[in-house]
Amino acid sequence: MQLQGRTALVTGAASGIGAAIARAYAAEGADLVLVDRDAARVQGLATELGAQARTVDVTHADATRQLVDGVAAEHGRIDVLVNCAGILTEVPLVEMDVETWDRMIDVDLRSVFLLTRWAAPHMVRQGWGRVVNVASQLGLKGGESLTHYSAAKAGVIGFTKAAARELAPHGVLVNAIAPGPVSTPLVDGLSEDWKRAKQAELPLGRFGLPEEIAPTAVLLASDPGGNLYVGQTLGPNSGDVMP
Repeated sequence: MQLQGRTALVTGAASGIGAAIARAYAAEGADLVLVDRDAARVQGLATELGAQARTVDVTHADATRQLVDGVAAEHGRIDVLVNCAGILTEVPLVEMDVETWDRMIDVDLRSVFLLTRWAAPHMVRQGWGRVVNVASQLGLKGGESLTHYSAAKAGVIGFTKAAARELAPHGVLVNAIAPGPVSTPLVDGLSEDWKRAKQAELPLGRFGLPEEIAPTAVLLASDPGGNLYVGQTLGPNSGDVMP
């Protein structure tokens, strides 16, 4: 029960890594608020876990501020923020339109800024907080036909480092997880050629599972386990990146 008494807000919680993190946090005793654009699925998971569900556009400044302020008001605090909302599309650079680029940056990077921006003052006031940003190993190495995704995730990693420097003196620790390819609905939408080529590159020889990523999110949110992680990017990635 490493998170007992902690209020945790998890975005992108309806499926994949976000849902696995939600389940792991519930098992550790967290008081959960789950956010996703898929109202039916996030409500179903919330019911299963005894959590609260919210359907919010995480790219919208006013909506995300109302979400965070509402959670803090209702629960009296907000201890853990997990930024896991994201999209993934496969488009060669020479074929990518501006709208595709902008949408990726909005969902995968702008949302991280917005949720963290609104949550940070609450965490600073209470003198304790954890922000866990879900990035990707492609933010470190890049990926073919994924320039927009790689750029967004590299931005998440840079944002994590800078925010960590600002907030750590106030007891708020900001870190990132950069998973390798994981068997989720997002990755399932990529081409079979891409998935075969990627699997062949991995020293472990296989993609990860969402429940293999979630323990890292528990570690970063826990006390004392996560107490010395500041601006770090942890890589459960099947060996795809070895810093």
